[in-house]
Amino acid sequence: MMMEESIERARCEELAKSSSFYRKVYSEIEEVGWESLRRLGGDLTFFSFHILDKKGRAHILELQLDRDYPNSPPSLSADVPYMFSLEWSTSSRLKDVMHQFQKHLDSLQEFWSVLDDIDKSLSVVDAKQPSRASPIRRILAGKECNIIAHINFNDPKSLPECRFIGPEPTAVNNLLMIWRRNSKKWSKEKSFLENLECILGTELPKPPDEELGARSGTRTDYTCENISCNKSFHSLCLTDWLRSITTTRQSFDVLFGNCPYCSDPVAVKINNMNKLD
Repeated sequence: MMMEESIERARCEELAKSSSFYRKVYSEIEEVGWESLRRLGGDLTFFSFHILDKKGRAHILELQLDRDYPNSPPSLSADVPYMFSLEWSTSSRLKDVMHQFQKHLDSLQEFWSVLDDIDKSLSVVDAKQPSRASPIRRILAGKECNIIAHINFNDPKSLPECRFIGPEPTAVNNLLMIWRRNSKKWSKEKSFLENLECILGTELPKPPDEELGARSGTRTDYTCENISCNKSFHSLCLTDWLRSITTTRQSFDVLFGNCPYCSDPVAVKINNMNKLD
């Protein structure tokens, strides 16, 4: 990373010698810090910065500049549920954008904490490394039903909008009626898991790599082959989770399904302990 940073900086220095636009961009990137720079377009009109929020979550802010910058404000893009309204004047600089973006990240901490809590405590279906911008989680509620939960980013601990879907209408309708009858029990003082189980009156499936970890008493022995996922599991835990999914196929002593985190194909051999269960 240090070598790439040096190369980008040297290229930017050369461009800065050729025009006032390049000189201005160069000096403002330097104010923000070269260590924060992640991408830099050939003509210095596009680049991205890396920034950590208060909880250490990594975010990338992408900026696109017009040639009349700073008369025109930069266009911004980031992995957030909504973009803040940029306060801008001709005297503004990139460091001001970064400061405003940091404040925006601060305002979303509770929202992301709720989503992280869901991802860690419940079995999230098709969780292909969920976007920080998405307020939606699809939660496994049993073999015959999933819950589509929509978290309010303005009030993330409030009662979420929930839809119930699944192949068995009776099971779906039963959960829906229970949800409507008990939804007033939702409390901002409780965790998402506690609220959901209290309202539905049942224990919900836990994440596959944690749910049976204590029972297995072994180290993780299966790793998703998707390089960008690379999530490790106890094969016993993963087998049990795959069996709860209606789309899982079995051929002889092998289960074929999808990784619960990235949705890529997985194939797990059923060992003797699995068979006894």
